Amino acid sequence: MNLLDQTFETLKAEGKTALMPFITMGDPDPETTVEILLQLERAGADIVELGVPYSDPLADGPVIQRASERALVRQITIPKCLEIAQAARERGVKLPYVLFTYYNPVLQLGLESFFELVYDAGISGLIIPDLPYEESQEVLRLADQFNIKLIPLVAPTSRDRVARIVEYARGFIYCVSSVGVTGERASFHQSVDEFIKSVKEQTDLPVAVGFGISSHEQVSHFSEFCDGVVVGSAIVRKIEDTLPLLKDKATKEQGLLQIHDFVAQLKSGN
Repeated sequence: MNLLDQTFETLKAEGKTALMPFITMGDPDPETTVEILLQLERAGADIVELGVPYSDPLADGPVIQRASERALVRQITIPKCLEIAQAARERGVKLPYVLFTYYNPVLQLGLESFFELVYDAGISGLIIPDLPYEESQEVLRLADQFNIKLIPLVAPTSRDRVARIVEYARGFIYCVSSVGVTGERASFHQSVDEFIKSVKEQTDLPVAVGFGISSHEQVSHFSEFCDGVVVGSAIVRKIEDTLPLLKDKATKEQGLLQIHDFVAQLKSGN
C-alpha cells in the first residue's frame, strides 16, 4: 500500500487529523532543508508537501514566491529536490512525501523520466496545481503505473466540477480554502466549512484543506471535520524569519528549534 494511504488509514483509526506542512525545497539551502524536514517530523507532522521552486507560480503568494527566489538562486530543480528528499530519508525521515510542482518543469524532464525519478525518490503523492483534470489523463495513467497518488485541488469556484474532479482523484482531495493565491489569513468565511463538507459528501477519499491556515486555532477548527490540514505560508514565513539564525553555524540549532516549536504548536491544534 502507498505510504500516503497507510498514514491516512492509521490516523483515521486513531481519530486524528493529518498535519501537513509545506516547505519550499532548497530554501535557504539543501542541507538546511534536510534539517528542517527532520524538525517537522520531530514536531509531529504527519505528511509533508515538498514545494518545487518555480519562477512563474500561479498559486503562490509573496511569502512562497520569495522562498522560491532564494532556492532558485541555488539552481534547485526537480532532480535536486528529489536528492534533498532522499538525503532526508537517509537521515531518518519517514514522513510520506507529496511533491508540489507546476507542470512546465515536469514537461521539461519528460513524463516518463519524471515519474521514474519521483518513484525512485520515494514520493507518495503529487500535486500539479496548473494541470486541470480535463488534461490530466496521461499524467494520471503514469501516476497509477508508479503507485503515486495524483491529488487534485478543488476550490469554492469548482462547485460545478467537484463531482467530476473527485472521480479521478487519488490519495486525498485538497480543498482550497479561498480564492486566490496562498498566504496567511486571519479568518475564513463560514461558506468554506460548508464547501468542504459538501466535498466530503462526494468522495470516500480523505479531504484536506489548505491555503491561508496559519494558527493553532485554525488548525484546531478545520481538524473537527477535515482529514488533513495543510500549513504552507506560515511555515515558510517562519523559515524566512529565522534565516539570520539558520545562516550562522553558532545559532543554526536555535533557528531550527524555533521552526520545530512553531510546528509543534500547530500540531497541538489537531
